[in-house]
Formats: sequence, structure tokens, C-alpha cells
Amino acid sequence: MSTTSLKIPDEVKQLAVAAAQQQGVSAHAFMVDAIRVMATAADQRARFVADATASRNEALQSGRGYTAAEVGAYLKQKVQGKSPVKPRAKPWRG
Repeated sequence: MSTTSLKIPDEVKQLAVAAAQQQGVSAHAFMVDAIRVMATAADQRARFVADATASRNEALQSGRGYTAAEVGAYLKQKVQGKSPVKPRAKPWRG
């Protein structure tokens, strides 16, 4: 495990110390976990954006997509435990 020096404003440190005490962990453990949570969230967001960009590019290239109404109806039936037929992609270019 490596050591890193982190300079943070006093008010932020006090917030971290108070939150750590509430959770029954050390301030160090709280800060390590906070960094882990934020780094993981940043990675997930980057993957989400990459997936969305790839999907957009695919839709633009194929010219096919799904109507919001059909997708909504499909998802509603899935949530209700039914086995709906998946909507089919349709051309959306005029």
C-alpha cells in the first residue's frame, strides 16, 4: 500500500471526521472509502457515456430505432412480470 499526502481545507476535514465518527470508522478509512466511491462513480459514468455514444453512432449509421411508446409499453409489461414481445427497430429517417 502506498502513502499519499492529501491537503484538504480544514472544514472539509472536519466534515470527514464527523461523518467517520457517525459511521464508527476512522477518518482515514472514511476518506479512503470516499475516494473509492467517487473513483468508481467516475469510471461508471465514463463507461455509460462511451456506451451511449456507441449506441448513438450505431443509430445514426443504421437509421433504425425504437419508438418511446413501444419501449415504454415493453418495460411496463416486463416490470409486471409478463413476457412481452420485444419491439422491433424501425427506420426513423424520413
